Amino acid sequence: MIRVTAVQPESIAEELGLVAGTELISVNGRALEDFLDWEFLTADEAILLHVRQPGGDEIEFDIERPLGEPLGVSLEPARIRRCANRCDFCFVDGLPDGLRDVLYIRDDDYRLSFRYGNFATLTNLKPKDVARIIEYRLSPLYVSVHATDPTIRRYLLRNPTAPDILPQLREFAAHGIQFHTQIVMSPGVNDGPVLEQTLTELYELGPGILGCSVVPVGLTEYSKHHLVREPTAEECRAAIRLVDARAAVARRERGVHWAFGADELYLRAGVELPPAEIYDGFEQVENGVGSVRWLQGRIAAADDLGGWRGRRIGVVTGTAMAPLMPMVLEPLAQATGARFELIPVVNTLFGASVTTAGLLPGTALQEALAGRRELDLALLPGECLNDHGLFMDSMSFDLLAAGVPMEVRPSKDFIDALYEPAA
Repeated sequence: MIRVTAVQPESIAEELGLVAGTELISVNGRALEDFLDWEFLTADEAILLHVRQPGGDEIEFDIERPLGEPLGVSLEPARIRRCANRCDFCFVDGLPDGLRDVLYIRDDDYRLSFRYGNFATLTNLKPKDVARIIEYRLSPLYVSVHATDPTIRRYLLRNPTAPDILPQLREFAAHGIQFHTQIVMSPGVNDGPVLEQTLTELYELGPGILGCSVVPVGLTEYSKHHLVREPTAEECRAAIRLVDARAAVARRERGVHWAFGADELYLRAGVELPPAEIYDGFEQVENGVGSVRWLQGRIAAADDLGGWRGRRIGVVTGTAMAPLMPMVLEPLAQATGARFELIPVVNTLFGASVTTAGLLPGTALQEALAGRRELDLALLPGECLNDHGLFMDSMSFDLLAAGVPMEVRPSKDFIDALYEPAA
């Protein structure tokens, strides 16, 4: 059963008399568990919908509608599948106390993997979940593999019951399910020969594995430093050599690059970023894979940004991206005529070792911008805000904007924030 939270005006649902609080029980006799069931089972032109109204009345509607016309309901969020693993490098375990409760939820949900590109481990799948993934063709999924050796993977996940990942992926691939995979590299555990084995065995599964990224482990001040450490520059360079070797095989045999290093891997290694063409469509850009080259491409493709000529714009970022941002800001200055100033911000919530822009707290951003009256505009990393306009420390965007002397705009790719002229 799924509960309706809102009904769109002049929609089929409003015509039927559905309201907030209506319980959607089944479609064509099949029970509804979550948004996946709703989306897939209501995809036909004709459906039989069984509901329970807030007053308790149960009604069946025989619905016929043009294919593709939405029914017009918003659904309550699905209950998130919790993670059964206890990885030493788990981000949630590296959070300080006192944050919003939702931030402490360790999710490992294949549904969110399909819908949003979240990485899941597939360690908590039940037989009915496997059947659902195959029936609904939930593809592609994003999977944290870390290691294909079952013993090493169980050690990394701190989960002695984690299933062997290769048979899982092989079974799904046999039914046409495809995967984007990642390896979070923990030095001394799944780098070196283990990394080489993992890349090889994933590649040998065939085209069902669309690609694999290698991401260096990142830790906060609150992480389990006695159990895990971040890789050295030489360890990152060694990983890049393995990525390049596997990519060379993939280019020769399949015409794709397949294996990728996250931008952070190259940054820590002190190695120049690869060109844009190696990223096969930037399918893992949200995972920090090819972010700089993707931004450069967005800027090169943009037009009509000349309204900023002569303006001074501050660009706030984390300390990780600061060395790479000039590669983005130089073409942006040429496209807009504006003067850009990079403002790297140290993370005061998680500690200086957390350098990702998306984890910057609002208080640190506000402090960095206070008194900067010479700026006409400041661009903030859009990924550091949630859907409710809150930063990691629960400061609201509106509160930050009211406390700084310039206009501020969140931005995912710069272009989204610069089409509209300054207020």
